[in-house]
Amino acid sequence: MTSASKIRANRANARASTGPNTAAGRARSARNALRHALSLPVGSNGRVSEEVETLVLEIAGPDADAEIQDLARRVAEAQTDVRRVRLRRRQFLSETLSDPYYESRASTRNKVALLRSLLRPNAPDMPLEAVLQFLASTPEGPRKFALVLSQEAKTLLAMDRYERRALSRRKFAIRALDEARRLLDCKK
Repeated sequence: MTSASKIRANRANARASTGPNTAAGRARSARNALRHALSLPVGSNGRVSEEVETLVLEIAGPDADAEIQDLARRVAEAQTDVRRVRLRRRQFLSETLSDPYYESRASTRNKVALLRSLLRPNAPDMPLEAVLQFLASTPEGPRKFALVLSQEAKTLLAMDRYERRALSRRKFAIRALDEARRLLDCKK
């Protein structure tokens, strides 16, 4: 049996965890799923819907019955999602790697700390050229690539989850389509 104090504590915790309370917080949380638009259904974008319908005709054939077309649509939607995820990942990495000012969060904190220390009354005596060189330094080449992969791992993992789900949906849709075609062939 749960004690009265435990029930009161649980109710207080539940009241405290109801999501954002301010209008700005609610607006920010409403945009969470739109960060890369991968959670939006395929049908929400007209251009993508046309691609899906074209793919449905390629998969099912022009004279397929309604059941085969529905199963082919599931395959086409999943395949379109796979392509969307891969394209978004490629765009994300391309944009991030081409950003000339990209640097680690730790490096940014170090630069801010240096500027703060230089603005204090008892600032350390440092040559201006060394300060400017440190402030203008950004990672390049393989070091930058490794930094981007490590710092953006959370975003890349989210994209990987979307891709794995789409691949799984495509696999099961293809199996269902193959089974329906096999049953249709057996009836003939």
